[in-house]
Amino acid sequence: MTSEFVVHRPHPALRGLVAEAVGYRQEGLPPAVHRGLPSPSLTLVLPLDAPLEVVAHADPGQPPGRFDTVVGGLHTRPALIAHPGRQEGVQLGLTPLGARALLGTPAAELASVDVGLDDVLGPGPAAEVLDRVRAARGWPARFAVLEELLLRAARPVAGPAPEVAEAWRLTLASGGRLRVAELAARVGWSERHLAHRFRAETGLGPKEVARVVRFDRARRALAGRVARGGAPDLAALSVAAGYADQSHLTRDWRAFSGLSPTRWLAAELGFVQDAAPARPAGSAA
Repeated sequence: MTSEFVVHRPHPALRGLVAEAVGYRQEGLPPAVHRGLPSPSLTLVLPLDAPLEVVAHADPGQPPGRFDTVVGGLHTRPALIAHPGRQEGVQLGLTPLGARALLGTPAAELASVDVGLDDVLGPGPAAEVLDRVRAARGWPARFAVLEELLLRAARPVAGPAPEVAEAWRLTLASGGRLRVAELAARVGWSERHLAHRFRAETGLGPKEVARVVRFDRARRALAGRVARGGAPDLAALSVAAGYADQSHLTRDWRAFSGLSPTRWLAAELGFVQDAAPARPAGSAA
């Protein structure tokens, strides 16, 4: 079995727009269904071998489909992705501001849906991105080509209201531990107004994003711990991630992944999203 993951540090000009970049290649796996889990980043995937087959989207009303490229918005339910035993591609995590600047689309318009890159950039630019990345040889060349195209596509855009950007920053910096009332007090808005403006920008409310951030940090920490040969120790993980107790962690894990933490480890560890290192997911500003 071949399993290769390459983590790339985004170009300085893309910081604040691209939170993370990963190249992946896996061969010799048994055919299975992978769970695309909620995270604080929008997802852009460029498959290098075959189209991505999404058998269930985060929005259950969206029918299954095959994608030459796919952009997924923020979401709170898992997407189910079938793979035939091999997969190769590049995955980017975009911040809400990155969605505006690089795709020309507000993050809120992509919430809980998956679309082709051609749906947001147009068929010509999307085909150029995929063709040129596929033609490049080796991960450094692929990332260099992709960043060249992203930098060319980047446009100056007005960011969200400073209060929304600060609420986003505080949510990430606190690991999702701050309550909406405290966020609202810190930015000087009412809870209702903050929730309305926050959802209008990102597609999710501040409470939902806080839960996603907390889950994402816990997921990455658990995957990293087990990958290094450590025991899962869910009780300690619950405390470190800011959950009330292990039962609280397990409830959120089931809600976001459809599995308990231990069943998720058995089913999922080793796929691209789960191999990414733990780190902040970027800024809305």
